[in-house]
Amino acid sequence: MQLVHLIYTSQPFGYDDPTLGAILTAARHFNQRDSITGCLICREDIFLQLLEGPADVVNAAYARISRDGRHVGVVKLFAGDIAARMFPDWDMKHDPARSWMWTPAQVEMGAVRRASADEVLAVFRRVANEPGAMAARVL
Repeated sequence: MQLVHLIYTSQPFGYDDPTLGAILTAARHFNQRDSITGCLICREDIFLQLLEGPADVVNAAYARISRDGRHVGVVKLFAGDIAARMFPDWDMKHDPARSWMWTPAQVEMGAVRRASADEVLAVFRRVANEPGAMAARVL
């Protein structure tokens, strides 16, 4: 089975802990059902998500996200074939945006949308390689 990854960005609409909790609960439910893994990096100004799995279900998940009113300005940054999953043990790892990522001002000025595939993948690689990142599966 060929695996793909897809990375998109959006801005949260109505960002708060209950909304984020609902998004993560739904994502984990659908992703476990569909054999999708990935990581959601978020804060009040940005969602940056990597989805990985079979192409048909990853594309269906992205279409569902694109229609979700909790996301504004959904933009696919890139997608492509992969040899292995970066987050194989995570239905959806939640990770807050870090100080080493783009600042809110940089996000507002479009830095994420202008970033190269390598720059965006480097963010997810750094999260995946953090100590303890793969220590427990999020269910």
